[in-house]
Amino acid sequence: MKKVCALLMMLMVVGCTFQTQHRGYVFPSDLQAEVATVTKTSELLDKVGAPQVKTVHGDEVWIYFGADENYRGPLAPTFTNEMVLLAWVKGNKVLKTQVLHDADLPDVKIAEGETQIPAAIELNALEELFNNIGRFSPAGLGQ
Repeated sequence: MKKVCALLMMLMVVGCTFQTQHRGYVFPSDLQAEVATVTKTSELLDKVGAPQVKTVHGDEVWIYFGADENYRGPLAPTFTNEMVLLAWVKGNKVLKTQVLHDADLPDVKIAEGETQIPAAIELNALEELFNNIGRFSPAGLGQ
């Protein structure tokens, strides 16, 4: 009985471990002051680095993101210290920069399940198997 209790206690302690991983950019503590004087894209690249995302439509905006992902055993991960740097760029000039923190960012809920693909053909296991017959050449034929 003591061994079972000790095993259960060990499993409970292991399940309550805490781990933090940083995701994205590690920004300096004085990011707002550091990017406030940036006027050229080359300066921004030197101070912060290449952006994670550049917008495709509308104004060209460079987006940088950094956050701490916290794991607490079997619970869902949470994010803290979220920070986003937005830089509006035109050619080689930086027109404007904006730093957003946790409170400024909207709370986005991720939908569970899968995203449906329009016009996708769904096959069962047998259909997949027979659909692949003849698609591959035998080994050693060099095709």
